[in-house]
Amino acid sequence: MISTSSSIGPDLMSSTVDVQPRRRRPLWSLFVLLAVPFFLIACGEEDSGFGVGPADAGPADYSFLIPAGAGDRFDAGDPLEILPPNLPVIVGEVIEIVNEDDRGHLIGPFYVAAGETFRHSFASPGEFVGICTVHESGQITLTVTEA
Repeated sequence: MISTSSSIGPDLMSSTVDVQPRRRRPLWSLFVLLAVPFFLIACGEEDSGFGVGPADAGPADYSFLIPAGAGDRFDAGDPLEILPPNLPVIVGEVIEIVNEDDRGHLIGPFYVAAGETFRHSFASPGEFVGICTVHESGQITLTVTEA
């Protein structure tokens, strides 16, 4: 219990305030309880096929170069066809995208930062449709099939 006195104007007012320690709810514990299993699953060693994982160091089956100035050309309305609108890929093949532009680009489900090289190998079949900032259609479809 804490007692306080305060004065308001010419009158003195004395009051006693009963302050109980606030019991923290187990919200933090709940967050940790839910987040830890998710983190362990997301960072597991089994490749889900879609997650960005290390592709082999060998040559890429598909290699694309985003040249410097591509983003400015796209903004100006110049048609860009650096990647095709539809890209068929076989499980295990490697896609490599080298971005020499001064800005990052979305290529379907992937983001390739400025000045970065992105490599990915798919482990399972599927179709992935997404935004493509280096194609005039603004979209790309990656279709992954079994060999």
